[in-house]
Amino acid sequence: MFTGIVEERGTVRTLAERAGGVALEVAAQKVCEDLRLGDSVAVNGVCLTVTAHDAGSFTVGLAPETLRRTNLGDLRPGMQVNLERAVAAGGRMGGHYVQGHVDGTGEIVSVRPEGDSLWMTFRAPHDLLPYLVVKGFVAVDGISLTITERRDDTFSVALVAYTQSVVTLASKRPGDRVNLEVDVIAKYVESLLRRE
Repeated sequence: MFTGIVEERGTVRTLAERAGGVALEVAAQKVCEDLRLGDSVAVNGVCLTVTAHDAGSFTVGLAPETLRRTNLGDLRPGMQVNLERAVAAGGRMGGHYVQGHVDGTGEIVSVRPEGDSLWMTFRAPHDLLPYLVVKGFVAVDGISLTITERRDDTFSVALVAYTQSVVTLASKRPGDRVNLEVDVIAKYVESLLRRE
């Protein structure tokens, strides 16, 4: 499980096809400090398993399902990604419950400055819209954000100055795809109510 509080930005070294899948190698420092084989790392909000690592990078495998549901197939060497290690038992929950199980991708519609914040609007897939509510949580590329506005097929967030400085989202532009994970608690509630 993750919190949506990005620990660092990593840099894609390679993205290469390998025996039925794709291997992604990411250069990082903080995230690599205590990594072990089999650990979970969220890359742009996608929970992935470490298959190799050294002091300055780690490698994860991308299954076909991961490539279908996320924006990780859009990555190229040199691009930056948001990184977060799985939360340790007893660790702080600074964001919200993020599983790293991306529900789908959205598209940036607009970005505009508002004071020292960035007001960002995203188009979301129709099946995710019921879970997007004003003042509710959403993970965008693995970042825990509060929804500030909801319209027909879009939602908006305000990216504060500090967040802009530590995540990749502030450098993205309209038309770019982002990974979306909606609040899992809302999905469980809906599933339980459907049983009645």
